Amino acid sequence: MSRATLTACKLLGALILVSDAQAQVTIDISRITCDQFLGYRTIHPDEIAMWLSGYYNGQRGNTTIDTETLNAQKRGLQEYCLRNLNVPIMQAIEKLFHK
Repeated sequence: MSRATLTACKLLGALILVSDAQAQVTIDISRITCDQFLGYRTIHPDEIAMWLSGYYNGQRGNTTIDTETLNAQKRGLQEYCLRNLNVPIMQAIEKLFHK
């Protein structure tokens, strides 16, 4: 392999690594609406539900996850969101589970 080809391969590899690093996306969970949650428009609803569970359990100092409760709460959130598409999901959770 010639020196020019080797250099070109290294440059291409470096460009790929740089483009991957720039592809990171941050998501403000507080701005996700029920419509976005149900429509998979940000990230998978299971991942959002898991993050929210960790967020609220962390506030209470609870370090365990009851998966049956988590699934039941996710279903309840989905049902609520079907009727309230424009409500932010964090507001929906407050209404449903933190009365």
